[in-house]
Amino acid sequence: MSKVYVIAEAGVNHNGDVKLAEKLIDVAASSGADAVKFQTFQAEKLVSIHAPKAKYQQENTNGAKTQLEMLKKLELTKEEFRHLQRYALKKQIDFLSTPFDKESLHFLIRDLGMSTVKIPSGEITNAPFLLACGWERKKMILSTGMCDLSEVRQALGVLAFGLLHNQEEPSESAFEATFSSVEGQKVLKQYVSILHCTTEYPAPYYSVNLRAIHTLQDQFQLPVGLSDHTAGIAIPIGSVALGALIIEKHFTLDQAMEGPDHKASLNPQELSEMIVGIRQMEQALGNGKKIASDVEIKNKKIARKSLVAAKPIQKGEYFTAKNLTVKRPGDAVSPYQYWNYLKKTANRDYREDECIDEY
Repeated sequence: MSKVYVIAEAGVNHNGDVKLAEKLIDVAASSGADAVKFQTFQAEKLVSIHAPKAKYQQENTNGAKTQLEMLKKLELTKEEFRHLQRYALKKQIDFLSTPFDKESLHFLIRDLGMSTVKIPSGEITNAPFLLACGWERKKMILSTGMCDLSEVRQALGVLAFGLLHNQEEPSESAFEATFSSVEGQKVLKQYVSILHCTTEYPAPYYSVNLRAIHTLQDQFQLPVGLSDHTAGIAIPIGSVALGALIIEKHFTLDQAMEGPDHKASLNPQELSEMIVGIRQMEQALGNGKKIASDVEIKNKKIARKSLVAAKPIQKGEYFTAKNLTVKRPGDAVSPYQYWNYLKKTANRDYREDECIDEY
C-alpha cells in the first residue's frame, strides 16, 4: 500500500488574517501532515450578491447576511498567498490551495507554480472550470461531495478532454467519448485522484457511507481518498482500512473562533492524533497474507499445547483418554496426534504433566 497523503485543510480558518494562516501552517507541519491547504477565491467571482449562507454558515458567523459579505472577509491577497507558500516551504510541508474560479486557478498554477490542483465538490458540475483545470495538465484531486456516479463520470470526462487538449468543440458527447476512450482512461490514471466526501459541516456519521470508497475504486480504477467533515478522528482513520490513499481534514487553532468552518474542524491536538492513528493503521494493514508474523512466532510454544501425561504412565502401558491430556507448552507432540496415540503404548515411563516425546 502507498503511504497515505494527509492534507491538513486550513481552508478559511485564518479568518482573513495572514498571521493566523502562518500559525495554521506551523500546526500542520508539527502534526506530521504531508500538506497544508488553503482556499483561493475572489468572492465576487465565486458567489452572486443574492447567494444566501448555508445553515451552518448562518449558525457560525455573525454580521454578514450573505455568502458574498462573509467570503469577502475571508479573502487573502495574492501577495499573502506568495508569502504563505514561502513560509510553508520553510516549514518543509507541501503548500496547496483550492481555486474556486479560473483566475485563481491560473494564479496558483502559473504564478505560484503549484503542481497539484484540488477541485472542490461545489465545482464538480462547473464544466468550464473543470475544462480549464484539465488544460493546465497538473495533478488533480477531485472531491465528489453531493454526487452520484454519473456526475463523477461526467466530471472525469471533462478533465480527460482538457488533459488531452482535445481539438473538438467541447460538448457533453465529446466529454463522454473522451472518458470512454483508451487515451482518456490512460490520462486520467496519470493525473487524477478522487475524494469521497459528504458535504455537510459537521457530517453525521450515518451520512458518510465509507463503503462508497470501494464503489469509486471499482468504478473508475483511480486512486481514492476521503475528504472528511465528521466530528473527531475515527472516520478518516477507518477509511484508510478501506483503502483511502488521501485524507483531507479541516483543522483550526480554536474551535470556538467565529467563522464558518471552525466548529467542524479538528483542534491541533486532534489533528496530531489523527495522523498518528493513520500511520498506525497503515502499519497494521500489512500485506494481506495470512501467515504467522515474525513477532508472534516466538510465542507459539508458549501459547499452544502438546500431548501431556495426565497421570504417571508406565512403559508398555497403552495411552488412554484417562492418562493422556493436552496442556502447554506447545513444543512437543501436537494435539492433532491425540487419536493416533490412543492406539499406541508408551516406550518409556512418564511422570504426571510430562510432555509426550514419542513421534
